[in-house]
Amino acid sequence: MCRRVRVRRTVVCGRRRPQGTCGVGHMSGQDMERTPFVREFRPIRRHGIERLAREQWGEGRSVWAADIGDRDLVVDSVEVTHEPASAAVAGGMGLDEAVSLCVRRRRFVLDGKPVLLSTSYLPADLVANSPITDPDTGPGGVYARLADLGHAPARFREELRSRMPTQPEAERLELPPGAPVIHLARTAFDTEGRVVELNEMVLDSAAYVLEYDFEA
Repeated sequence: MCRRVRVRRTVVCGRRRPQGTCGVGHMSGQDMERTPFVREFRPIRRHGIERLAREQWGEGRSVWAADIGDRDLVVDSVEVTHEPASAAVAGGMGLDEAVSLCVRRRRFVLDGKPVLLSTSYLPADLVANSPITDPDTGPGGVYARLADLGHAPARFREELRSRMPTQPEAERLELPPGAPVIHLARTAFDTEGRVVELNEMVLDSAAYVLEYDFEA
């Protein structure tokens, strides 16, 4: 069984993090071999389909339970805010620009190593006065609480691309110079086709193996 995800520190903040670009250096294969994290950290095998099954979050388990077993996972910062939707986010969610969103920002640390930055966008009118607006959403996380509201995710879409991190991303993930990240955008739809969450994640690419196992 997976341990319960622990929240070490909670911050409620109304300001966005500054954006910037990371000074891109070059890391040779030799340099990568000398990097302690690359040599010693056991990569996460992320089961992209199994982790999102309703049997997972619907029974009160974290989606991380499919990936990490009994490894030590900590959410060491949580920010919950209400913000107007940017043009890009509104477009991805099929909403009018500047509509109010509930925004949840988190950093995940596995075995002492920051591995993932996550920003979830949810329609504020949909999740108002629910545990989704609290730092700890309870067993099963956001998707279980959406189910409680009658808007359980019925379909997901994930889009992945590799890029260089911004300076703040590199600092928060404690990346060596020249290390790329994986940008993963997941959209959750309810049975009516409404977008109930857009989750933008930044993964330390060296920390992950992405696995998708499905029928032909």
